[in-house]
Amino acid sequence: MASPKIRVAVVFGGRSTEHPISCVSAAGVLSSLDPERFEIVPVGITREGAWVLGPADADVLRLHGRELPSVTAGTSVTLPADPSSVGLVVLEPGRAGEVLSGIDLVLPMLHGAYGEDGTIQGLLEMVGVPYVGAGVLASAVSMDKGYTKKLLAAEGIPGGRHVELRRGADTLTADERDLLGLPVFVKPARAGSSTGISRVTSWDDLDAAIATAREIDPKVLVEAAVVGREVECGVLEFPDGTVRASLPAEVKLVEGIDWYDFDAKYLDDVCEIEIPAKLPDEVSDRLRAMAVDAFHALDCQGLARVDFFVGPDGELTVNEVNTMPGFTPTSAYPKMWATSGVDFPALLTVLCETALARGTGLR
Repeated sequence: MASPKIRVAVVFGGRSTEHPISCVSAAGVLSSLDPERFEIVPVGITREGAWVLGPADADVLRLHGRELPSVTAGTSVTLPADPSSVGLVVLEPGRAGEVLSGIDLVLPMLHGAYGEDGTIQGLLEMVGVPYVGAGVLASAVSMDKGYTKKLLAAEGIPGGRHVELRRGADTLTADERDLLGLPVFVKPARAGSSTGISRVTSWDDLDAAIATAREIDPKVLVEAAVVGREVECGVLEFPDGTVRASLPAEVKLVEGIDWYDFDAKYLDDVCEIEIPAKLPDEVSDRLRAMAVDAFHALDCQGLARVDFFVGPDGELTVNEVNTMPGFTPTSAYPKMWATSGVDFPALLTVLCETALARGTGLR
């Protein structure tokens, strides 16, 4: 007799600026989860934060040219914070209070605030339903680039020179400018997909760049530019607790493109991802080991993508750690694992099985 399928709620969209990229990531997941093992319940979150069923059609969530997908409507549902009955509850008039079938597992294919920052992870812990990816602490500190750098530095992992501008700090002091030098990158402290980031080559442009970042987050990070190649490494946890690093990937931009911004990542087809990155074996080995060290330093679980700069002499600097990397057609994480021998459907199965093995609560 066949085992019952595992019922997976794939949650996507959300309230962050990365809403459309979350939808595109979900499209890949919806079309690649093993139908023999899993029953999918697609759950979209609108930009306003409403939870709705569907769409189940992956094509609706894909990029079509430069048109970005979004979650706009559907049957309204909620997930009550009641661990005694894990199920989505319908909110529609005439069906209010109707409980849908139970959920065995949540795959929060969410990027950015309210999804990758520990908030939905806290809800799922309260509900008592297992979920893919990092827990509350690791999600929160990895989302906050300033705290990421603090924790990595405590473990001796280099994160580059930077200054945090909290609410009330309007610009850099003269000493801070001397410390960082030009150019600098000005970023929202808690955002991803290169949203709100500016490359500043003149201090005259600094305040405008800070204002752009603060449209997303009142806390801003100003980072010194690091000379080096952009190399990424995927980290994956298996159900028995083993943690492995993938072959690394190098992001290569076409001539004339200065840096890896949102359009370069998703819309303009101006970058190439080379897997494996052409690095000396010794540098590649150190990079993969450091990726696993960063994963443990932040208490990550399930998966992460660790982004590096590799300097001319092989020196390594961690740029950031993503606890829910993209799963879009251009995303490096699934490509790195495919090149490392774990194809996309198998990768998703490992992630789900690891989440079920881990469960919720203290671990």
